[in-house]
Order: sequence, then C-alpha cells, then structure tokens
Amino acid sequence: MTEWEPDVLAGYRQQTIELGPDPDGEGHLVATLVRRGAVQPSATRAVLVVHGFTDYFFHTELADHLASRGFAFYALDLHKCGRSWREGQTPHFTTDLTRYDDELSRALDIINAECPADVLVYGHSAGGLIVSLYLDRLHSGGLTRRKRVTGLVLNSPWLDLQGPSFLRTAPTGAAIAALSRMRKLSVVRSPTPGGYGTTLHRDYAGEFDYDLKWKPIGGFPVTFGWIHAIRRGHARLHRGLDVGVPNLILRSDHSVREVNDPDTIQRGDAVLDVKQIARWAGCIGNRTAVVPITDAKHDVFLSVADVREVAYDELDRWLTDYTADGAEPPSQTTETIAQQHNPHKG
Repeated sequence: MTEWEPDVLAGYRQQTIELGPDPDGEGHLVATLVRRGAVQPSATRAVLVVHGFTDYFFHTELADHLASRGFAFYALDLHKCGRSWREGQTPHFTTDLTRYDDELSRALDIINAECPADVLVYGHSAGGLIVSLYLDRLHSGGLTRRKRVTGLVLNSPWLDLQGPSFLRTAPTGAAIAALSRMRKLSVVRSPTPGGYGTTLHRDYAGEFDYDLKWKPIGGFPVTFGWIHAIRRGHARLHRGLDVGVPNLILRSDHSVREVNDPDTIQRGDAVLDVKQIARWAGCIGNRTAVVPITDAKHDVFLSVADVREVAYDELDRWLTDYTADGAEPPSQTTETIAQQHNPHKG
C-alpha cells in the first residue's frame, strides 16, 4: 500500500491498494482510494462512495454536498476500473463479485485508521449490488460494528437484469454460465453509440466533465464472465440480504428507452428498469426507505439541475435522521419496505 499522492482531481488525494495477482489472469490488481482534502482525524462521520459499471469517481459536486453535511469524503475506484485500470486488463472485468470484498474492507480500514468515524457506504448501479452483497457478508460475519459501518445509500442499484423476461429464465442462466466457463471474455453486448452517456458529458448534451477513457460515452463491452458474476449476485440478493444498517434507495420514477437522441432521454432512467428496483428493494434489509425521484436519470445525482436538487433534498432529509444523535432513520420516505417483504428474515 502506498502513501497518499495527488489525485487527478484538484484538491483530492489518492492511495493505491495493492491486491496481488488477478485470479482471472490479467496481471496485478490494484484498487484506488480517493480522499477529498486533508485527513480529518476529528471527523465523526465519513462516507465511502463506490461507482458502477463504466464509471469511476469524478463527481465532486456530490463530494462537496456530503462534505457540507459533515462527512469526511472517500471514494473507491474498484480494481480494473478508472484509476485502477492497468494496461492489458479488461475494464471492470471479474468473474466473482466477492473478489471486491478485500479492497472494500481495506478501504474501510484506512478510513477507520484516519478518522475513527461512523461510515456511510454509498453505491451506484452495479456498485450498489456489490456493496449490498458485501455488507450482508460483513453483517453475517459479525463485522459491521468493527468496520464502523452505520448506514447505506444506494443510487439506482442494479437488482435484476433488465430487458425481456426470457433473459431471466433458468435456461438462459444456464447458457450464460456455460459460456462464461468456456468464453469468459467473449462479448455479450458491444458498446452503444452512447445514448445515456451523451446526456452526461459536457462535450455532448450534459453538464459534467470526466475522463472518457475511463467512462466512455457508449460504455465498455459486457462479457459472458462478468454478466454471469452479476447474475449470481442477483440470485443471492433475491434470496434476501440483511445489510445490518439503515439504508436509503434513491431511483427514478420511470424508465425510458435508450435512444441516440439525448434530448429525449434527459428525464428518466435509460439504463435500468426501475420497476425491478422497486420489486427487489425489500431484499436489501429490514430498515429500507425507497424514494422515487421524478424524472431522475439512472444516476440520480447526474440528473438535470432541477431534478438533481430534489434528489439532494431527499438525501438530506434521510441524512438528518441518520446523523441525529442516538437516532435511527425511520422509513419516512415515499415508499416504505416493511419487514415482511424481505424473504430473508422471519
């Protein structure tokens, strides 16, 4: 593990977490922990942000907002993603989502060592699936308190495979599993012309600036090995998780079909089926609040300005209870998932 070094973002620092040889045979793995500003040893709250597929941490507006709420801010670029990608590696590729556990645990250890604070974990899209599965394993192992994790925020978490229903049948799953063993790097879906991406980047029809090498407009290729890992993660989630902490799920109120015209998909989730998020949200844990944000994009905090403002307001409403001394945030938001809806608990 290296020391903190200057990051590609002004005012941020980064630290490389060495992970050793890649079990999938693509060289040496690293993850990259990013910190906003100087270390804050007196902080009582911290947040660890985890990105999704075809993504990495760049969203300084989100970081500034959470910092304004008193959080020491950290973000993790997972191995083979963003800052952590190395020449010769397939971006974002893994055949087992549990391999992210080590870097997540080590990131939490670094945060705990720098500021002995309560940690809010945040995950977007595929990152939301990854951190939910991780926190369930952490909770079942009795380690949640030791890692000081006290809350979870999910931004449009990927809880099921979108698209036609036949993609979610047992025969299709068996076919994907077989192909993942024989041709794990073969491409299931190639990059698109870039519908959703064009609504985000400022060089197109968006407001945000980021490295198009690390977050290309049309996305990275989806491989059989990776999608099989995702489907195994979905299957585990559908059996019911218990992340062990209060959690907030933010999502759009509707999905839109991804097309090449950014003007037609500026309002709505062009990546996931939000009905699936609603269906499976109860499988995250027993203290879940779900808030649909009208006209939000897939990443609700990359929505157009007026929608983004609503998303921040909803986050703040939940955080007010989360940060209250001795209080646990109630499921006070628009949709509430009751305990009986979680098949994992009885």
